[in-house]
Amino acid sequence: MEKIIQTAIVGFGLSGRVFHAPFLHMHTGFNLKKVVERHSDHSREIYPYVEVVRNHLDLLKDKELDLVVIATPNIYHFDLAREFLEAGKHVVVEKPFTTTSDEADELIHIAERAKRKIFVYQNRRWDGDFKTVEQVVYHGYLGELLSYEAHFDRFAPGTRRSAWRDQPLPGGGVLYDLGSHLIDQALVLFGMPHAVFADIRKQRAEGGVDDCFDVRLYYDRLTVTLKASVFVKEPGPRYILHGTKGSFIKYGIDPQEEMLKMGEMPGEEEWGKEDPGNWGLLHTEMNGLQYHGNIETEPGNYMGFYDNVRDVLLHGAEMAVHPGEARNVIRIIELAFESQKEGRKVEI
Repeated sequence: MEKIIQTAIVGFGLSGRVFHAPFLHMHTGFNLKKVVERHSDHSREIYPYVEVVRNHLDLLKDKELDLVVIATPNIYHFDLAREFLEAGKHVVVEKPFTTTSDEADELIHIAERAKRKIFVYQNRRWDGDFKTVEQVVYHGYLGELLSYEAHFDRFAPGTRRSAWRDQPLPGGGVLYDLGSHLIDQALVLFGMPHAVFADIRKQRAEGGVDDCFDVRLYYDRLTVTLKASVFVKEPGPRYILHGTKGSFIKYGIDPQEEMLKMGEMPGEEEWGKEDPGNWGLLHTEMNGLQYHGNIETEPGNYMGFYDNVRDVLLHGAEMAVHPGEARNVIRIIELAFESQKEGRKVEI
């Protein structure tokens, strides 16, 4: 019988409750043993078998635990990951990996010394819309790609007093929060760019952190544009790709997050399938023929992340999200802020 990975979650806010617990609950390779909640027992209301503890020190002493998921505010990622790695636990860290690339480098070295694995939860690699964009790019449907634009827009004009992401703390703001997704996707598709230029703003009148960005990544002939704002009430396309043979335009966002917030559990037959009204439009030339029509969006599947965690820990598989890749995301964020401060394109 295959080993069951004994797992704990630190933090049961949006991240722990929505993006981690349901998958650990449904996945046959994991047992969600403990959850750290400081002031409540919300996790046990959903998963009665879970043991709720008040302090992460309890997990450090638990010799049965194999894996700890860190789903806390960003400022705690580094210290908690370091403690658990040094205690002999494998670790999953929510994105963004850390608040600085130096911290990311240090955690990578600690994991290597401890002979433990550190995984970064870049779940948007398993978005159906992004998986479809990957196929469009890798199959060369657009010829040589010249322009790639991706958005992560919302309408949230007011700050929330209880939302740590809106507080002026290291790792706060929309570039660390949503930009880490868009940057990671771009690096998956195209690798590290030659240069970065960024326009990062605070548009809320009472805002203490950035809530809008326009980041440009420059390659040889390709320009990547990554944008997010909290003042988009009527969203435009999520992806806009133009190449020497055609274009691909995609509206809508992967439905998994909303399904999870509504309490649905992954694994159902229609899981991750998108409304056909949001399928992307492909207009291109293929083998001398013109094509103009919608292409079906691949189903999203965040469970793929935990499938990979299991396969790495139990079967020695390659990591789907290498910590060095997650480190590069943080480095791009740092260079974007440097570009904003100096008002220039920053060479890498």
